Amino acid sequence: MKVLIADDEPNARGLLRNIVSNLGYEAQAVSDGTEAWLALERPDGPPLAILDWVMPGMSGPEICRKVRQRSHAPYVYIILVTGMSTVNHLVEGMDAGADDYITKPFHSEQLMVRLRAGQRILDLQQELLATQKGLEIRATHDGLTGLWNHAAILERLAEELNRAEREMASVGVILLDLDHFKRINDTYGHMVGDQVLKESARRMTLAVRSYDMVGRYGGDEFLIIVPGCDARSTVELAERVCAELAGTPIMIPNGNIAVRVSAGATVATAGNKIDSGLIVAAADRALYSAKEAGRNRVKWVIPE
Repeated sequence: MKVLIADDEPNARGLLRNIVSNLGYEAQAVSDGTEAWLALERPDGPPLAILDWVMPGMSGPEICRKVRQRSHAPYVYIILVTGMSTVNHLVEGMDAGADDYITKPFHSEQLMVRLRAGQRILDLQQELLATQKGLEIRATHDGLTGLWNHAAILERLAEELNRAEREMASVGVILLDLDHFKRINDTYGHMVGDQVLKESARRMTLAVRSYDMVGRYGGDEFLIIVPGCDARSTVELAERVCAELAGTPIMIPNGNIAVRVSAGATVATAGNKIDSGLIVAAADRALYSAKEAGRNRVKWVIPE
């Protein structure tokens, strides 16, 4: 872990650098407050800082306040170092945003325990952030396929329709259904069925553009949002997705399964205000038409 050391006094700075390095940390030493602030502002800035209270350019408490005023920046654990030991100074330093406080002169072990406490807190925070990120992903993504889940893909669609209305752009929508998927589950079991869904989702993601959005709408149905596409381009993309899924049988234990797909496509045209419910209903009608026509094909309808 990188540790920033900011002290304008060369001997004190060297002593701190030696202590920090001997404890196994990567020491980055600067001689004034401005340098310290610039180091902490970098995207790869140190997550832990030891700041002298009085320095040229900017004091330790000033740096603390600036660091705490940042939004959406990684947390920096700050230890203030000073020769002032009154309660008022302690309160001032902590109010400025310092996490800990050490007075001169100090023993190396005093700094050691503070650094280790800071590292524990930073490690716990990283675990918390990772847990939070995982919860956010689980709240918006399908657990089996990793695609957007039903609620999230509809939310993305509403956002995209609003954006398209503002920019006078079009939005294509494709609703796909794996043909005879129930037969796969009944014949091979749900574990194989899940494998088919996961591989189908992977192939869909490969077939679309990087900024298209693919979601699991429910069961064996998938919804694709195609920003900026007219009717022809949306149908062509739907056909490409269907061809990608059908092109190579999906390998399963003791064999393989040929997958066929029916798709319904529609477009919210530029300047035509339409809500997400109506556009999905249109794609659903087109999908029904594709199934009625014999499956394994793409059908198109105009939203009502």
